[in-house]
Amino acid sequence: MNRNALMFVEAATEIFGDRAVLNREQIQRVCDEKNVLFPYWFVTKPSYRDGRGLYKLPALNKDPGVKDTMVSEAHVVENVVPIQQANVLRQKKLQDDTDSAVPDKFPGFVPFGFYKDLLNIVETKMFYPVFITGLSGNGKTLMVEQVCAVQKRECIRVNISIETDESDLIGTNTLVDGNIVYRDGPVITAMKRGSILLIDEVDRGSNKLLCLQGILEGKPYFNKKSGEYVHPTPGFNIIATANTKGRGSEEGKFLSQILDDAFLERFPITIEQNYPDHRIELKILKAICDDANFCENLVKWADIIRRTYNDGGIDEIISTRRLVHIVRAHHIFEGNRKKAIDLCISRFDTETKKSFLDLYAKVDVQVAPTAAGHPVPAGPDYMEKILKEI
Repeated sequence: MNRNALMFVEAATEIFGDRAVLNREQIQRVCDEKNVLFPYWFVTKPSYRDGRGLYKLPALNKDPGVKDTMVSEAHVVENVVPIQQANVLRQKKLQDDTDSAVPDKFPGFVPFGFYKDLLNIVETKMFYPVFITGLSGNGKTLMVEQVCAVQKRECIRVNISIETDESDLIGTNTLVDGNIVYRDGPVITAMKRGSILLIDEVDRGSNKLLCLQGILEGKPYFNKKSGEYVHPTPGFNIIATANTKGRGSEEGKFLSQILDDAFLERFPITIEQNYPDHRIELKILKAICDDANFCENLVKWADIIRRTYNDGGIDEIISTRRLVHIVRAHHIFEGNRKKAIDLCISRFDTETKKSFLDLYAKVDVQVAPTAAGHPVPAGPDYMEKILKEI
């Protein structure tokens, strides 16, 4: 073994004992306490792995008559033959050393919509890509994560933007301790671990997403950067979420792109997820808010706004996520309903915000309107008509 490797093994053995199993924190402790270099050879060699994030120290053989068990694993050896030099020059590759990616269960989560069907798809462990589309804030991503949480399946989430390219998805070279090494991206990692790959906001991406074509067919992938042929582990699947169906946003509300037909065709099914109905949404809010009357008023208020939006009366909408923001603000500000709503709808333009507040004041007698005689556009008039109808 080389000098640096020997120093680390001796130091680690002194602290933890012969052939001890160490995690990353313990390895770093050895380096800090004994002032030795971090042993990248130790954490990247498969022969030393003893489980996820665990590494077993090699034996220290001080008897000159016994062959050193680390000689074959040494990074620097004197008088190497040409074939060994070729092995040293090969590009190093970082091993997957990440913790479990099984999502935590979300307190108060209420299943609805496509949840049960998605649960069945994930449970089969078949490769069956799913495209989920719907307006922002209706629980698409949370649904996927909670399905994985129930099934105890790893969910590797990657958020897409117009800048996302092949190296972000498949993997790229990086610099570690002065050496160029290859690191797998989220797609290859999910393939190897048999995880669910959640491609979030997929309609924000460009034609660079076409690097996923073969992978979306469930086929092995030849990684031209690492020279590795990756076979998907059973259980690997791809679920994509988007605000559109990959045809862009006509109203300009989302910075979505037009996706290639060949890309979209590789998703067997497309799910259109709507906001939960009145009963489900009320259950969601009551799970995190003790004020039942406030929850009922919020759901009624949001329903009026959505119906008006769907009929073309207004250009903005109140999502389920926005209602959750409001009830949490209500808790923070000690039950001040108007303040909670006011702060959480300030993202809208001034006229829309005032109109929404005035509408809520007509739903909830505990909240006063913003100003008497405030002029409102046609949209809120239409909302008031719906309010009278219900």
